[in-house]
Amino acid sequence: MVTICGIDDAGRGPVIGPMVIAGIVIEEKDLHKLKELGVKDSKLLTPQQREQIYSKLIKTFKTYKIIKTNPEDIDKYVLSPNTNLNWLEADKMSEIINALKPSKAIIDCPSNNIKAFSAYIENKLNVKTNLKCEHKADLNHEIVGAASILAKVTRDLEIELIKKHIGKEFGSGYPSDPLTKRFLKENWSKYPEIFRHSWSSYQEYSEGKKSKKQKSLMDF
Repeated sequence: MVTICGIDDAGRGPVIGPMVIAGIVIEEKDLHKLKELGVKDSKLLTPQQREQIYSKLIKTFKTYKIIKTNPEDIDKYVLSPNTNLNWLEADKMSEIINALKPSKAIIDCPSNNIKAFSAYIENKLNVKTNLKCEHKADLNHEIVGAASILAKVTRDLEIELIKKHIGKEFGSGYPSDPLTKRFLKENWSKYPEIFRHSWSSYQEYSEGKKSKKQKSLMDF
């Protein structure tokens, strides 16, 4: 039996809330079912479509793993001189592959250096897997698109839970969102646990200056 795993992330860039990485495994012979369910890159779907397909995916395919990484743990990777956001993703993606044990794993690679990213993950694996890392894998492979839907819907739900918990609306959580910008300016010190302190947009207020670390977020 040949099994295929797709892995993707949601929420790399926001200053608020967790980053989510999801992996889903199905048998190779069942790949056609993904297209029948309407699976595609989550960015090409409306929130309602994503939620509907999410429900169908977890009912149809029982083998998946979703990892939520909170802002505090993201900050540890970003602020460490030895790691960054890509290393964090690689560690979590390795964890998913080791847990799901697929014959083949396809990853939507967040790093510009695909070769180094792939080698790092392979070194972390304790299972035999045919690993493929590529850019835009969520667009090119339905199985990765399925993972992107699981990750995105989970991330969106986490954001709604934060809003409910604090009783305030703050938009998408991305620094470019005007609503998020205003909320961050007015509340950065009131709800420290929901913010990524290593983000330059947060440090503009917490330190009164932009972080020099931000530029290395995507280095590998």
